[in-house]
Amino acid sequence: MNLPKEYVLKMKMLLKDEYEAYEKSLDMPRVCGLRANTLKISPEGLREKLSVKLSPVSWCSTGFSYDEELYRPSKDPLYSAGLFYIQEPSAMCAAELLPIEPGDRVLDMCAAPGGKSTQAAAKLKGDGIIVSNDISSSRCAALVKNIELFGVPNSIISNEAPERLAEKLPGFFTKIIIDAPCSGEGMFRKTPAAIKSWDVGRSESFASLQKEILKNAAVLLSEGGIMSYSTCTFAPEENEAIIQYFLDNNPDFSLLDFDKSSGFVCGRPDWTENGSSELEKCGRLFPHRVNGEGHFIALLKKNGTISDPIYKKIRSADKKRLSDFYDFCDSYLETTPEGIFEIHGTSLFRIPMGLDLGGIRLKRSGLYLGELKKNRFEPSQAFAMTLKPSDVKNITVLRGESIQRYLRGESFLTDGKDGWSLVCIENYPLGWGKIQNGRLKNKYLKGWIQ
Repeated sequence: MNLPKEYVLKMKMLLKDEYEAYEKSLDMPRVCGLRANTLKISPEGLREKLSVKLSPVSWCSTGFSYDEELYRPSKDPLYSAGLFYIQEPSAMCAAELLPIEPGDRVLDMCAAPGGKSTQAAAKLKGDGIIVSNDISSSRCAALVKNIELFGVPNSIISNEAPERLAEKLPGFFTKIIIDAPCSGEGMFRKTPAAIKSWDVGRSESFASLQKEILKNAAVLLSEGGIMSYSTCTFAPEENEAIIQYFLDNNPDFSLLDFDKSSGFVCGRPDWTENGSSELEKCGRLFPHRVNGEGHFIALLKKNGTISDPIYKKIRSADKKRLSDFYDFCDSYLETTPEGIFEIHGTSLFRIPMGLDLGGIRLKRSGLYLGELKKNRFEPSQAFAMTLKPSDVKNITVLRGESIQRYLRGESFLTDGKDGWSLVCIENYPLGWGKIQNGRLKNKYLKGWIQ
């Protein structure tokens, strides 16, 4: 691999005797991974279903690596059913090491394309809230799709600057994930194009942004809360130096240690000026040491005790306006969903909590249930992905070629009952279909057709 001379000199200085092993690792095949969606299936269950050898990721209980020469996971219908997320193994560590529990109020500050948000949502098990934010409107499209594909029922997706979130929701979140924008040195093997954008001063420009993100995260985090800060770069200017700067300016925070026996190397205080020995509690993954790419992570805890937030009392939409939705539920669902409902135009959402989000740019204010048309309700793809076959009255189970035909958006003959039907592969929903006179009209979301 043709690396910039300045980068080589820098890494030789940092790694010393390990540099040669590191350089050789960059010529090895990249490591590919996927992670089980435990909202739908256990890691063991997924391993049994996929027709490929999976190797466990030692630092992620739901993660596996696979051989990309033998398997294309995005082409597997089980991927379209949301049973797993395709994610580089080292990137799994940030949400895995953050001790998220059901009931937590979680913020993913730099969320697109959604790997860490879906991982956090699975740990919540539908209890609590996950706010997935990304400042880039274009990147939010992938974020929305991945969260909806995963069947997350308790998410809000925002497209806002961190400082605006800090103004609106100070002290609200019990857990925060910061996968910070960085110079990407750890991704050189996976994404060789990242080498071309590297230059000597690149870390300095990212460092100022990282400090600003952490400053706002400190405001957003509840007393007693914990946040993970991670990057996919080796640069100490963006890692240890950033953490030391943050601790120096936020005495109410401390670093948490974690078990590094799965392949992590301790943080290096000696790689930065005036670095405290506390920085050894940070961790790194190196591609010459583990079956993954490069990553850095630190866990930061805010002093104090978590307290319950004061929620704004939000009234649910008027039942008269929801009559068509309730008619749909009576006809096609075993039980009617409960919660706070909001209508935006013709779109119906179920809100996870009484959270005042006025003035914040939102892509999804909750679970998008569907559209209130004239005298009828049309359910959404997102709603379908949160359901189980036992939740609905009409089910169409596809097999063989009909699965691919459905995912291509085709309609076909079926012997099902007229009306809306949840289309499934095995026990897992793919989307909706509407049956009339023995023909299933395909309602799979057009934007998801490959």
